[in-house]
Amino acid sequence: MKKLPGKTVERLSEYRRSLLGYLEDGNSYIYSHELAFLLHITAVQVRRDLMLIGYTSVLKKGYDVKELIKTIGIIIDSEMGQNVAVVGIGNLGRAITSYFKGKRSKLNIVASFDSDEQKVNRVISGVKCYPMSEMGEVIKLNRISIAILTVPPAAARGVADEVIKHGIKGILNFTTVSLNMPPNVHLEEYDMITSLEKVAYFVKET
Repeated sequence: MKKLPGKTVERLSEYRRSLLGYLEDGNSYIYSHELAFLLHITAVQVRRDLMLIGYTSVLKKGYDVKELIKTIGIIIDSEMGQNVAVVGIGNLGRAITSYFKGKRSKLNIVASFDSDEQKVNRVISGVKCYPMSEMGEVIKLNRISIAILTVPPAAARGVADEVIKHGIKGILNFTTVSLNMPPNVHLEEYDMITSLEKVAYFVKET
């Protein structure tokens, strides 16, 4: 299958999350307009996305919820699962670790790293925290392919270079520093301050 656009992958993840809740409510089938309503998008967009992954609805029933969840999982999840590390286990790092634990069976936070001696060699939010000096060994031993960065801004670029050196192929950057990655490393950046300022602007303009 051709590589999907990033925005499509985001929507597929959102579809799955909504479908899991829909299934818990006892619903077996869902129409495109119902799924679109849950995500505040158009039914045309839903149908277009699902056609990209080769999934079509059942005549007069809509989409089989269980099968659609399964199909989305096959498309966007790694078959063997992927291990994740959190670098920087301050308040944000701990919150992210606690939130993600058990949320996705195919994405496992298996280690965290920090330079604070009071945090290393402890289990924090259910995950062992290692010193930065052991990063290479731990990443290799646990086959970690993704890193979540929650370090201070001044350390962001150096830490990014370090995790890439040790084989990390994807970075989710929560710092306020914009990073430049080599072509073989996928980067997603999330700046909460920018997002909050955007919300504040539109509230002001309401």
